[in-house]
Amino acid sequence: MLIIPVKDGENIDRALKRFKRKFDKTGTMRQLRDRQHFTKPSVERRAQIQKAEYIQHLRDAEDI
Repeated sequence: MLIIPVKDGENIDRALKRFKRKFDKTGTMRQLRDRQHFTKPSVERRAQIQKAEYIQHLRDAEDI
C-alpha cells in the first residue's frame, strides 16, 4: 500500500505526480501485465536467444 502524505497548501496535482512516480517504481502494473498471460519457460528462452542473435547481427553489421 502506497502512502503519500499531502502537505498543507500543497497542490493536488503535485501530490498525484508523486503518487504516480512512486507507483511506477514499485512495478505493480508491469507485474500484473506479465501475469495475465503465461508463457512456457522454453518459449521465453527461445525469445531471449532470438533477441540475442538479432542484437549480435546488428553489432556485427555495424563493425563491417
